[in-house]
Amino acid sequence: MAKTALSVRRMEGIGEGSLVGTLSKLLQLTCEAVLVFDGAGRVLLANDEASELFGDDAPLVGTDVRLLFPSSDEPEAVGGPFDVAALAFPVDGTMALVSCRGAGGRSATVRVRCDSVNAPGETYLLTALAATPESRQDREGQRAFEDLRRANHRLSGTLKIVLDTLDSSDLATLFERMLEELTDTMEADGTIVYLAEADGFHLRGVSSGLMGEKIARFMPFGRSVERLAIREGRAVRLRVCAPSAEALRQGRLTTREVVNEDTHEVLRMRSSMLPPFTSFVPVPVWFGGHVISIIEVGWRRMHPIDKEDARLLDSVAHYLSVQLAGTFTTLRAQRAERLAALGTELREELLAQASQDPVPRDPEPLRDVMREVADELDAALVALQVNSQQRVVVATLPLTGTQELPVDFEALVGAHLSDGVGVAPVPPDCELSAHLRSLGEPCVGAIVDMGTLGGRRFCALLLRPDGAEPFDDIELDFLRELAEDVRDLARGAMAREQDKRISQALQTGMRNELQEVVGLSPQAVYSSATKAASVGGDFYDLIRLPDHRACVIMGDVSGKGVEAASVSAAVKTALGAYAWEGLAPARMVRSLNEFLLGFSRLETFATLFVGVIDVGSGTLRYCSAGHPPAILIRADASEISNLEVQSGVVGAFHDISYQDGVVRLERGDALLLYTDGTTEARDPSGAFFGEEGLRDMVMRESAGDRSFEGFVDRLLATLDEFTGHDLEDDVAMMALLYEGLPAPAPSAAD
Repeated sequence: MAKTALSVRRMEGIGEGSLVGTLSKLLQLTCEAVLVFDGAGRVLLANDEASELFGDDAPLVGTDVRLLFPSSDEPEAVGGPFDVAALAFPVDGTMALVSCRGAGGRSATVRVRCDSVNAPGETYLLTALAATPESRQDREGQRAFEDLRRANHRLSGTLKIVLDTLDSSDLATLFERMLEELTDTMEADGTIVYLAEADGFHLRGVSSGLMGEKIARFMPFGRSVERLAIREGRAVRLRVCAPSAEALRQGRLTTREVVNEDTHEVLRMRSSMLPPFTSFVPVPVWFGGHVISIIEVGWRRMHPIDKEDARLLDSVAHYLSVQLAGTFTTLRAQRAERLAALGTELREELLAQASQDPVPRDPEPLRDVMREVADELDAALVALQVNSQQRVVVATLPLTGTQELPVDFEALVGAHLSDGVGVAPVPPDCELSAHLRSLGEPCVGAIVDMGTLGGRRFCALLLRPDGAEPFDDIELDFLRELAEDVRDLARGAMAREQDKRISQALQTGMRNELQEVVGLSPQAVYSSATKAASVGGDFYDLIRLPDHRACVIMGDVSGKGVEAASVSAAVKTALGAYAWEGLAPARMVRSLNEFLLGFSRLETFATLFVGVIDVGSGTLRYCSAGHPPAILIRADASEISNLEVQSGVVGAFHDISYQDGVVRLERGDALLLYTDGTTEARDPSGAFFGEEGLRDMVMRESAGDRSFEGFVDRLLATLDEFTGHDLEDDVAMMALLYEGLPAPAPSAAD
């Protein structure tokens, strides 16, 4: 049999051991007053009948027996060394009729028998009974009344438990009412309730009278009183034996002997698993063929427990089974919700940290998160340093400081690792727990291995004290999800950092210097969003073509990062090729649509403005595919208008129709192209800049004697001022001033 298991040492019974159980029942059943006193006259034991007969509110135990049988009318005269021969009655077992101090201080006549007891030291047993028939009848009546009172109290208490806990939705109130009502109903000193989980019984409530007492927070299956209660299938009356002199001499009492009052079995149990009672009743609560809870009702001093009281507790448990089953489910759901909420909060903290430190080289922010986790789980956080090559694990323990742990760490966590991270339980019976227990350290909990972060492995222990409840499946799942979140965030942050560098390189190429075209004065500006860490897909270009023509391009690819930047680069390259082929803008966009639908692995689309300008004739042929309308500013700002011909976006659907628009340019006219980040910019209150704001800005910056030089820079400065220098999306703008071809130089003949 395992050393930690419940064991039957012997049978307690007459002729085989202690008679304490028999004497206890005798004291309860007899109508006579019973006293036990020692050779110094001190009362060592008294039953309820003795308290009633001698009628003193103060406890009889410890009282000088001579005060109960005074030899004179002045009890104060009692003093000096105790002499058993001087008592008012013989101590040889013969009956005597003597006077005693009765209820209210009045004298009463009683029949007394007293004899010495064969026990260590000088001990005497005395029984007393009222001498007159009337007194005996009165006492019998009082006993009957007391029995009736107790029965009524039990009945009313049981009904109160049913009524007070019926359909209770507040779990804390349910436990509080149940525990207090059970304690009062049984006239006990306290009540404890445990709920079953996957690994054992977890403490879930104690009555108010037990606050501050040391109570086991967790009972493993098969190693404590629950095993006996489950085996019997009902409430069991138990009594904890007083430790022997030899056990006291050995120092700490790691085990105690417990007597089953029904069978007189003497069982040896771990002291840490016993409640703070001398007499108690563990009651199993059954639901669906399984014990879902253990309720312990007890008394600090030895208390005779009726079989009827045990049956009553079984009845209460039968009623509470449905209530506790629902409570159990609700408690787990609430715990899961609480941990899920904490997980969301911690994930936000980690995301914020990842934005500042994409590769978490500093472990302190992560340790801060783990400290919050440890606080929520009532555990101590222990940092680990793991050298996998040398198989060395060093822990910074809360009590003994830095210690090397003599365990095979890789074997301990290996079975629980997945993709480099994992959570392994540290149960009470494992090698690591035993070593920590030997150091006096917390020794029950879990190992959290988050893998390699920033070039170093991050591992930690979360530990609870010896005897505490192990982490349940909900808590272990919570830790596992947190470890996976840390891994994913670290990987994602590093990938985003790499993507950002790549996309910035791509976009730098897309925003190169605009080509020089005779008859056109171009200028462009690009501003990255200050809120978004990723790079967008805005791009523009001006391509010089043969025969005094030019192709102007402004586009915006959906999405961010490398995907958007790579698609933008491909679109820009393709449009340049189409332009050199001499295609009309609508034909260019139509070809690009088919190309884009087969190019991107993601569902990526683009908005475009593509225009071909014949500088000689001043003709602009354009196709605006889902893009914000270009603005035409006539010379001297005499008129501002939008180029209204619009088609659908590019890269979204096959067989979409695209059409060209045509406009005639005069010398001094300007064309402004922009992306939607311009009109969708917001001020601090959330208001959009909008198309109206853009038109007002353009009119203001092009009116009067304002030169075209620095035009788009002034527009961007106005936009920055509007947003408080806090753009939410990238902004790209390009302006072209049409100057026309210079007049031909006069010939020599002229």
